[in-house]
Amino acid sequence: MVNSLNLVSLNFYGKMKAMIDLVKEAPTGAENIIWDLSIFYSNPKDPAITHDMDTIRQQAESFAASYRGQVATLDAEGMIDALLEREALYDKLGRISSYAFLNFATDTSAPELGALLARAQEFNATIEQQIMFFDLEWKATPDDQSRALLAQPTLHKYAHLLESDLRFRPFMLSEVEESLLVEKSVTGRAAWNRFFTQLISALRFDWNGESINLSKILDKLYSTDRDVRRQAATLVAEGLRARSMETTYVFNILLQDKAQDDARRGYPTWISARNMDNKAPDTVVDALVNAVTSNYEIVARHYRLKRALLGLDELTEYDRYAPLLADAPTSQYSWEEARAVVTKAYQAFNPQAGEIVKRFFDENWIHAALLPNKRGGAFASAAVPSAHPFILVNFTGKPREVMTLAHELGHGLHQFLAGQAQGLYYQYTPLTTAETASVFGEMLTFQDVLRQENDPKARLLMLAQKIEDSFATVFRQVAMNRFEDGLHTARREQGELSTDQINTIWLKTQRKMFGDSVNLSDDYGIWWSYVSHFVGSPGYVYAYAFGELLVLALYKLYQERGDSFVPQYLELLAAGNSDYPDRLLAKIGIDLNDPAFWNGGLQLLSDLVAQEEALAREIYPDKF
Repeated sequence: MVNSLNLVSLNFYGKMKAMIDLVKEAPTGAENIIWDLSIFYSNPKDPAITHDMDTIRQQAESFAASYRGQVATLDAEGMIDALLEREALYDKLGRISSYAFLNFATDTSAPELGALLARAQEFNATIEQQIMFFDLEWKATPDDQSRALLAQPTLHKYAHLLESDLRFRPFMLSEVEESLLVEKSVTGRAAWNRFFTQLISALRFDWNGESINLSKILDKLYSTDRDVRRQAATLVAEGLRARSMETTYVFNILLQDKAQDDARRGYPTWISARNMDNKAPDTVVDALVNAVTSNYEIVARHYRLKRALLGLDELTEYDRYAPLLADAPTSQYSWEEARAVVTKAYQAFNPQAGEIVKRFFDENWIHAALLPNKRGGAFASAAVPSAHPFILVNFTGKPREVMTLAHELGHGLHQFLAGQAQGLYYQYTPLTTAETASVFGEMLTFQDVLRQENDPKARLLMLAQKIEDSFATVFRQVAMNRFEDGLHTARREQGELSTDQINTIWLKTQRKMFGDSVNLSDDYGIWWSYVSHFVGSPGYVYAYAFGELLVLALYKLYQERGDSFVPQYLELLAAGNSDYPDRLLAKIGIDLNDPAFWNGGLQLLSDLVAQEEALAREIYPDKF
C-alpha cells in the first residue's frame, strides 16, 4: 500500500499510524491494516480534487443545457443517453464523496478531514441542485407518455429505474422547493448529523486512570467479571447523561425536521418515506414487526437460561453480553487467523466469492486498526463502480469481531457484484435486502467454525454468542423500531421532548422485549442517545431484522438445495437494486408477501435456543 502513495500521503498515513500507538490494546496484527484510498486521490489536499470538481461542474451545466425542459419529449434512445451521461457524472461525484467520508471516518476530530467532508457535502448539494430538474420533469411527465416510454423494449434495464421513480410522484415538490431543501440540508440535517458523530466519537471515560472512548468502554460489557461490567455500564450512563442536553436537542431538531419534511411532501406516517425507499409495502413491514414482537418470548427463554448458567438471582443491563460460561475455553484471534477463517468459509461456499473476499485483504480495501477518534462499530461503503467497496472494522481479536469481519465482507461482496453487473444506478440495494450477503456470510463463517469445534462448552459458548448476535439483529432492532415509532409520534403530538420523556419511551420498548428475563434499571434509560441510526437514518433499523430473517430462509434453502443454490444466490446479489425485492426473491422460491414468511425465520431462532437449552442441560445438569 505504501508504495502507491506520494510523500504528502505518506505523511498523512504516517500521522495516522502514530496515533495507533496511543491506543493501548493487545497486538493482533491489525495495527497496520489501513485502507489504501489512492484509487480516489493521493491525499486530502490533492489538487486533483479541485480539478475534478471543476470538471463535474462543467458536465452538470452541459447536462442541464441539453435536457432541461426536454425530458418529457425523450424517446427510449434519448432517455438512455441522458441516463448514461448522468450516471457518469454521479460516479465522478461519488468518488469525491467517498474519499471525504472514508477519511473522516478514521479520524472524526481532524480539522482538515472535517473540512474536506464539509466541502464535499456542499459541492454535492450544488450539483444536485443543477440536475434535479431531470427527476422532477420525469415525474411530471403525463401518464400516457410515461407509460408509452416504459413499454419500449429498447429501454432495457433502465425501465425499472424510471418506473420505480414514478412511485414518488405524489410526494414531489416544485424545483425551487426541492432545491432549497437540498441547499439547507448542508447546514441542517447533515450538519447536525456530523455534530452528533463528532460528539459521540469524542466521548471519553476514565477507566482506572486511562482515558478510553465509547467503543472500548462498551467492550467491557463482555467481561467475565461482573464488577467490571457494572463499572462500565455506570460510566457509560454517566457519560451519556453528561451530554444529554446536546443529544436531546439534536434528536428534537432532527425529529421535527423530518416531521416538517413529511408534512410538506404529504407522507402519511413517519415511516412511509423509508418504506418507499426500501421498496417494502407497509403491509410487509407491519407483518415483520408484528411477527417479531409477538415472539419476544424467544428472547426471554435465552436470558432465563443465561441467568441460571451464570448463577445470578437476576440479570441486569450490564449482564446481557456477559460470556455465558465463565469456565468455557476462550479464543483470541490474530488478524491473520481471522482472515484465514473468513476467507476459507467464503471460498468453500464458492470460489468466485472467495476470490473477491481475498481481494479486500490483498489490495487493502479494509481499515481495521484502532485509532483514538476513529468512528466506532463497523460498516461497508460501496463507493462507486469505477472504484470498489471498502470496509471499516475496529479489530481487537475477539471471536465476535471475526463474525463482524465476515458480515462486512458479505456487504463488500454484494456491493462489488452489483456494481460490476449493474452499474451505479442499481449498485445500492434497498435497506431491506442490503443485509442479504452480510448475514449470509456471517452464517457461513459461524457454521464452519462450529463444525470444527469439538469441546461441548466451547460449542455452547459459540451457540450462545450466535443467538445473541441474531437477537441483536432481529429483536433488538425491532424493539428500536418501536422506540422510533413512539419517539416520532410523541414529537409530532407533544412538541419538544425532554430527556426524561425520551428515556421513558426507550425503557418501555426495551423492557417489553426482555420481559421478566432482564431487569433494566432507570440508568439504562439514557442509552438511546448514542445510537447514530436514529439521527442519521430514521426508520433504518427494521431493515436489519428484515435481512436476518430473510437470510435464515435463504440459508435453509442452501442446506436443502446444496450446490444448485449457489449460482441462484450469486445472481441475486449481482441483481442489486434492478427490480423489486419480492420479484427478485420469487425467482429463488421466497414469497415476501406472505405474512407467514417471517415465522419461518423466527422458528429457526427458536430452534437454536432449544438446541442451546438442551446442550446446557447436558453439560450442567446440576444448574437445572
